Amino acid sequence: MFNSNSAHSRGSKYSQVRSYSDSDSDSSDDNIEEDDFIQREIRQQQMMMKQQDDGLEMLGQSAERLSKISMGIHEELGHQNKMLNEMEEDLETAEQNLSLVTRKTKELIQKSGGKRNFIIIVALSVVMIILFFLVLYT
Repeated sequence: MFNSNSAHSRGSKYSQVRSYSDSDSDSSDDNIEEDDFIQREIRQQQMMMKQQDDGLEMLGQSAERLSKISMGIHEELGHQNKMLNEMEEDLETAEQNLSLVTRKTKELIQKSGGKRNFIIIVALSVVMIILFFLVLYT
């Protein structure tokens, strides 16, 4: 009985040792696989971060180009606005001059006897110019 117990306990010890060593090798295989998995994930995340950094760098360069273009557009619009303001001032001056000439012409027409006399004067002036050109070309 003592022997059988000790044989049984030896067998169970050996079986326990074997099973422990089997689970130990399985656990070390699992640890290696987990380490490989972790390393792969770390490398993959580093690659993704590098790709994101590259993308952000390209985005930054594009933003810089857009900034330069927009500044150029801003300057050009400033020049165009300045030219439009100058043109508007010139048009206002021309409008004032035209109003003055129109008013003076109306005054002249009234002084000369009205529209009927003015039309006669203009018609005679045209006839005189035509006669002058006929004399020159003949």
